[in-house]
Amino acid sequence: MPLTLGAIVEALGGRLLGSPDTQVSGLAPLQTANSGQVSFLSQARYQHQLSGSLAGCVIVAPALEAQVAHRSAAIITDDPYLYFARLTRLWKHHHRQPTGPRIHPSAVIDVDAVIADDAVIGPLCVVERGAQVGSGTWLKSRVTVGEDCKIGARCLIHSGVVIGADGFGFAPHQGQWEKIEQLGAVRIGDDVEIGANTCIDRGALDDTVIEDGVKLDNLIQIGHNVQIGKHTAMAGCVGVAGSARIGAHCTVGGGAVVLGHLSLADHVHISAASVVTRSISQPGNYTGMFPLDTNANWEKNAASLKQLFRLRERIKALEADIQNNKET
Repeated sequence: MPLTLGAIVEALGGRLLGSPDTQVSGLAPLQTANSGQVSFLSQARYQHQLSGSLAGCVIVAPALEAQVAHRSAAIITDDPYLYFARLTRLWKHHHRQPTGPRIHPSAVIDVDAVIADDAVIGPLCVVERGAQVGSGTWLKSRVTVGEDCKIGARCLIHSGVVIGADGFGFAPHQGQWEKIEQLGAVRIGDDVEIGANTCIDRGALDDTVIEDGVKLDNLIQIGHNVQIGKHTAMAGCVGVAGSARIGAHCTVGGGAVVLGHLSLADHVHISAASVVTRSISQPGNYTGMFPLDTNANWEKNAASLKQLFRLRERIKALEADIQNNKET
């Protein structure tokens, strides 16, 4: 069923230009929206898209009010992107389809697991002995929660996630590897979202810890004994090696790697495809990658890089000679 613009503004706030009785049939980007849909513009540099958009209603900041005054409808708000995010949740809640059983009959739940009364367990999930799933948390299909692992309230765990597999711990002995039993667990806070096929390993001795509000994308690997601070977000294919500590409100771009036993301060932002090879103690944006180039140029630059240490030593020697000559 459609929402009206009046109902949207009543629920989310903002200032409506136009009739509150106008019905909305969907949400869409500016470029593809039709007259029955709502769109948004969050960055002024894209304001040229307004003139060509057929959207029936656009969400914009106060600075752009004059540009939308002629349109049939608009919503004025200080943060259009945040407003649109909340609108997507309102829309999904309004159009939510009836769900099946709270615990799907194909799920396998150990008798010693603790499942909150309003948690939802999807098809083919496995919840092992001693595991806990908090209030309002939803496990989508094929999620595995290992023994003694804990998931807080209002979490969303997408399909294929594995929480509490063994960490990668082996001791070398006479050319072979002997397994180190992983005796810790995984502790996940409240309001955490974990994307499809992400894996979070249990700790070797202490627990692996994911704090409140963390958002993890698809296909992320979190090694044993990693700690991730509150409201940190990581994009797809990030790898975090064992015992790394990542602060609160950090972001890690897609495909980036954080090596083991390193620490990242709060509010550290790692660019996509970077490799973090040292601890970072100061907030800020960090990038560690070799710029893309043609293969021929890359080979030349790589050959030069291999000579940097030798050139550094030659420069140090020349500086020492100059200093000695000055002294004599």
